[in-house]
Amino acid sequence: MTIAIATREKLVRAAQEELIWSHGHLEMQAVAKRARVSVGLAYHHFGSKAGLIAAVVEAFYSRLDAEVFNDACPPLESWANRERRRIACYIAFHYDHPFAPLVIGALSRAPEVLDVERAFTTKQLAGGARMLEAAQRDGFVPDHIDPHLTIALMIGGIRQALIGALMSDERPDLEKLTDEIWAFMAGALRLTAGSGIEKTGRDEVA
Repeated sequence: MTIAIATREKLVRAAQEELIWSHGHLEMQAVAKRARVSVGLAYHHFGSKAGLIAAVVEAFYSRLDAEVFNDACPPLESWANRERRRIACYIAFHYDHPFAPLVIGALSRAPEVLDVERAFTTKQLAGGARMLEAAQRDGFVPDHIDPHLTIALMIGGIRQALIGALMSDERPDLEKLTDEIWAFMAGALRLTAGSGIEKTGRDEVA
């Protein structure tokens, strides 16, 4: 790792810590102090406060993608179990990450964050549609389901459920929320018996 890359990563980590500590507010001077570098170096790497915030959010989504969508959840004996486990990983990631409430809450309205979110969502939609198309070819999901419309509805629904959960004074139980979101997805997909849905349940994924 070069010095420049290491410095950039240090600034991103410091900015994330500062955003969490300040509940979504960020000043370049405070980040530079936290990272123990000059404020000029922070501007050199990111150009502006908006550029640094965008980099922090991009790092968050890159980690989410690596841990949840890049085969981080090992395949189980059925398609339905595998996808339910993926949903469980997705929800747990947001529950465990201290930056998640800011990403989907206060920071989500910032223009620099919207661009990053749009890119990640576009990637999610494309990958999800391909997943559903493959599931249709394998006979797990009925042919009459529109993959693109269905994945858009599911991603939007899951996001709204997460916003409600993370912003509430008392978060819903993680397993209960996973069960409810999976029930919504399974119903929307009209999963066939061949998908393995008859084998899914809290006991099998615990």
